[in-house]
Amino acid sequence: MTKRVQAKSKICRSLGVNLWGRAKNPLARRDYRPGEHGQKRRKLSDYGMQLMAKQKLRGYYGDISEKQFRHAYEEASRLKGDTAENLIGLLERRLDMVVFRMNIVPTIFAARQFVNHGHIQVNGRRVTVASYQVREGDTITVRQSSRQLALVLESLQSPERDMPDYLSFDQREMSGSFVRVPKVADVPYPVQMEPNLVIEYYSR
Repeated sequence: MTKRVQAKSKICRSLGVNLWGRAKNPLARRDYRPGEHGQKRRKLSDYGMQLMAKQKLRGYYGDISEKQFRHAYEEASRLKGDTAENLIGLLERRLDMVVFRMNIVPTIFAARQFVNHGHIQVNGRRVTVASYQVREGDTITVRQSSRQLALVLESLQSPERDMPDYLSFDQREMSGSFVRVPKVADVPYPVQMEPNLVIEYYSR
């Protein structure tokens, strides 16, 4: 088992959910938290519930750094409208998440690496920053030299997820577009997310 797979399994076990909805559920073998006291039951306080909601949402988006996640919250709080909706919209606009949602690669971690290695173009320009914010109407394309990679072909042929309707993708052209910024209800999370608790956590 690679370090990355171990890390993903540990995240799922610490949160007690199959966070990415993968067929190989790490909780099937050990449905308790990792560590010496993992099997002990615990009762969460309000703060604990808010922290858990934050860790779950942050973990889902590739376990991004706390600094990046807090920055997303701060930007969401500056925008007009509901801060929770704004936060989800910003997270879904990340280029690595768009690549993941389009089923170009099988996992969010693979999507981040795929973008970082320069396999993706946005509006015809190569982008290597996973946190790049895609805008409505942007065209996302797999570079010509990357279209025959086994990782891409396998993911497109056997997608584990349905692509949400705020994205479009043409497998033959290996190109798609970001149609619109989604609302929380539009995002196909495999587990229940509570962005309102995340906002409460940062608002303390």
